[in-house]
Amino acid sequence: MSWLDDTPDEDPYGDYDESSARVRPNPHGTRPRSKHRPEHADAVRGRVLTVDRGRVMVLVREDTPDEAEIYAKRARELGRNSMVTGDFVDVVGDTSGDDGTLARVVRIAERSTLLRRSAEDTDDVERIIVANADQMMIVIAAANPEPRPRLVDRYLVAAFDAGLDPLLVITKTDLADPAEFLSDFDVLRLDVVLSAQGEVPLEALQERLVGRTTVAVGHSGVGKSTLVNQLVPDAHRAIGRVNEVTGRGRHTSSSTVSLRMRDAEGRSGWIIDTPGIRSFGLGHVDPANVLRSFAQRAVTGEPPEGEVPLVEAHDWEIVDRVRGGELGESGRRRLASLQRILTVLDPRSEQDWEPEADDHSEPERPSV
Repeated sequence: MSWLDDTPDEDPYGDYDESSARVRPNPHGTRPRSKHRPEHADAVRGRVLTVDRGRVMVLVREDTPDEAEIYAKRARELGRNSMVTGDFVDVVGDTSGDDGTLARVVRIAERSTLLRRSAEDTDDVERIIVANADQMMIVIAAANPEPRPRLVDRYLVAAFDAGLDPLLVITKTDLADPAEFLSDFDVLRLDVVLSAQGEVPLEALQERLVGRTTVAVGHSGVGKSTLVNQLVPDAHRAIGRVNEVTGRGRHTSSSTVSLRMRDAEGRSGWIIDTPGIRSFGLGHVDPANVLRSFAQRAVTGEPPEGEVPLVEAHDWEIVDRVRGGELGESGRRRLASLQRILTVLDPRSEQDWEPEADDHSEPERPSV
């Protein structure tokens, strides 16, 4: 209005609306995120050979003239999904494999199996070791270092839980007779291969590895890297020595890597070599599956009259029947060892166990 009278003037801003406002763009802003993601129809399927500091080595166009090993990084659309050795992934970008090139992993294919490990038996946080393996090669030395039945039991529980077939390889049989150690596992249908120093049974091992993806496990010093180097001559896995005082091996392999093995006939198989592990936490395993897996692998004939097959029995029935002699002395040893594991996994378990006077297993130690 005018200062001389009370008559209001016309609105000086009446010719303007909100659309006339000029907004300066934010230089730090980003484009709004779209809900639509690219389909990556041109992505190439590959096999993860190893993972190193966020980058992965991927084998693409496997078994073709254009086969290549490439390096790739994670694409943003993967989110927090992690990649592990053995994964099958889809990659885009430069997949030529030329020096200095880098592709992107945009998808992780559905996994058929997962081998996992917990830091401790009481830890719910699990670590995925490898994906898509179908066999576990457990490498144990007959001596130097001494075999550890309890650790083998842990490997077996993890293998059965992941759906892997176990293969037991005993090395250094020229230093000690493994018969007593193997007698503890008579009750299980384990495929066993014996190996002496300088006399690796390559043909026998290759026959078991052809056409399969095998994860090799074993604590340091048992000769696992030596076996892998024999099976895959260009693997160049570091070999360590056993400390003469402590009897323990030194960690040599620090990464998990997938290696292709070929036999004399050109047939191939994959070996996933893992770092030496002195302990194997089973906190991720459902305690209800431990005895069930044991019963599924037990060598049994026809059940006693009026009894159901052991594999269909409840946990308490398995305990009673094994203690009653259904699986012999070997079955009693394995049951006692598994019950020790169950006591740690599930402290509420009421399944007691009785130590055997001639039990060769070592005291329970916390997993690390």
